[in-house]
Amino acid sequence: MKRSIGAKTFLCVHPDLIVGTYDLEGRPNMMAAAWGGICSSDPPSVGISVRPSRYTHQSLLEKREFTISIPSERHLAEADYVGIESGKAVDKFAVTGLTPKRSDLVDAPYVDEFPVVLECRLSNTLELGVHTLFVGEILDVKVDEAGLSPEGKPDLSKIRPLVYDSIEMGYYGLGEFLGKAFSEGRSFMR
Repeated sequence: MKRSIGAKTFLCVHPDLIVGTYDLEGRPNMMAAAWGGICSSDPPSVGISVRPSRYTHQSLLEKREFTISIPSERHLAEADYVGIESGKAVDKFAVTGLTPKRSDLVDAPYVDEFPVVLECRLSNTLELGVHTLFVGEILDVKVDEAGLSPEGKPDLSKIRPLVYDSIEMGYYGLGEFLGKAFSEGRSFMR
């Protein structure tokens, strides 16, 4: 029997996404966004939801370009701090010792120490309750060499991304590999 726990922001886990923008004065800034994920495969696109009260919101609207850096488990404290403090009040890069790196394709910084970065150009916005959904077309994905498989594909066991539990407000790593997608279920096919 299942028990109702009410309408909540629960999807088991959310990716811990660090959104990079230049603020209106041209300073590199980053914010943590747990409400986000892939929303289209053609064109490849990612959506992030940001409250209008957040410092990054205006930069996203004005600059229309951003990055998403994906932190590894090794950078748990830095990634958590990015979600605690406002870039309006402090330089989060300076405080954490992380390095802002200028994107090759968009006018936005990314976190050089984090193993994965998506370079995005804003394609759509949608007002949803207390958030604005920003949809960015992914122009490129960059992965540290150490995070790639021998075939040159991102290897989650090497990247070790952080995931966020919005109910317990905690971070987790990924578990063990369980099976191949589009393969394990074939046993049910005739």
